[in-house]
Amino acid sequence: MAEAPALEEVVRFTSDLIRIDTTNRGGGDCRERPAAEYVAQKLAEAGLEPTLLERTEGRTNVVARIEGTDPLADALLVHGHLDVVPAQAADWSVHPFSGEIRDGVVWGRGAVDMKNMDAMILAVVRDWAREGVRPRRDLVIAFTADEEASAVDGSGFLADRHPGLFEGCTEGISESGAFTFHDGAGRQLYPIAAGERGTGWLKLTAHGRAGHGSKVNRSNAVTRLAAAVARIGAHAWPLRLTPTVRAALTELAAVYGIDADLDDLDDMDDMDGLLKKLGPAAALVEPTVRGSANPTMLSAGYKINVIPGEAVGYVDGRYLPGGEDEFRTTLDRLTGPDVEWEFEHREVALQAPVDSVTYARMRAAVEEFAPEGHVVPYCMSGGTDAKQFSRLGITGYGFAPLKLPEGFDYQALFHGVDERVPVEALHFGVRVLDRFLRTA
Repeated sequence: MAEAPALEEVVRFTSDLIRIDTTNRGGGDCRERPAAEYVAQKLAEAGLEPTLLERTEGRTNVVARIEGTDPLADALLVHGHLDVVPAQAADWSVHPFSGEIRDGVVWGRGAVDMKNMDAMILAVVRDWAREGVRPRRDLVIAFTADEEASAVDGSGFLADRHPGLFEGCTEGISESGAFTFHDGAGRQLYPIAAGERGTGWLKLTAHGRAGHGSKVNRSNAVTRLAAAVARIGAHAWPLRLTPTVRAALTELAAVYGIDADLDDLDDMDDMDGLLKKLGPAAALVEPTVRGSANPTMLSAGYKINVIPGEAVGYVDGRYLPGGEDEFRTTLDRLTGPDVEWEFEHREVALQAPVDSVTYARMRAAVEEFAPEGHVVPYCMSGGTDAKQFSRLGITGYGFAPLKLPEGFDYQALFHGVDERVPVEALHFGVRVLDRFLRTA
């Protein structure tokens, strides 16, 4: 089991990485290299030979391999991203890039998304080097750039241009799973991610006849765009239960003693009734029982008395595994004949088996250190680098373990103000990750 040096290091590494500002605003302005050099140095000190790779100058990725004891075993990918979303210091209780440790909590942007997991990986690898531990299967350790945007400089670049570094990898683990979810009634759930909705970021373009703002104009591009955006925003997407969500509902129903016949759920009204019975735990599945499309940005015109000839809008769309065709057809209908749409960014939906040996070992690792908890599968509403690595045939799980106190809203802190992580949660994460990787 991970010892005292690893527990000290995971806290220090989390704080150090937070202090390295790797803000990704999109558009390529991020620079992950200082963080990449930091993790590469820590890996090298553990006797590994990290490789630093860039598609674009300063957008650095780090990859290293730990040789396992069983040469016939498939390799496991363990990955985390180095970039973070923007943070406005004026909104925070502490400076978002201070990495301050106060009252047993590490504060700063990236504390949960996902420099905490980066630090856990480093702490475990270095602990193994001190103890002379080798895993059963090869482990490929990857720290990526650009996850918070398109991943074109990160996991996408690695998968497309350097697939040989991931030779033998059949499964991978990364962010957003095995954290404590308190249901408000004394139960502790530990959801492990075994799926992701697909990403469909859309650009909508409406064309019309430019003209004077005082004249009647039946071909107004702004009006056409606004109507399409309103239809998209109001659309009620139909119920669709994927295998991962079905497994999540089945296990949650068992935890709560609910008699649920999932084959009898005909529409969202039936689903809403089941979700109501689950109480707060419904939050783990509610975003993933159907697709979604949320308008997020609008741009049109340059002067109040001029009707522009073009108007542009953007929509954050997400579709379920197997649901891309339905998503496309629905958008064709909702945008109508006067508005064109295209993918600004598109990535696949994912599913991972919950009856695999790897999932069972993740469950066992959590249960060893949180025997009071209930491990359940779930599907992420968003996406991770697992999408890009799936191009290499790698099945991805979300497994970044944290034991969190009641009242600590982990999911709200993703991209939120005052992002932070308890020191004890990091200690738990190192122990669980160490236990899983030794047995994986």
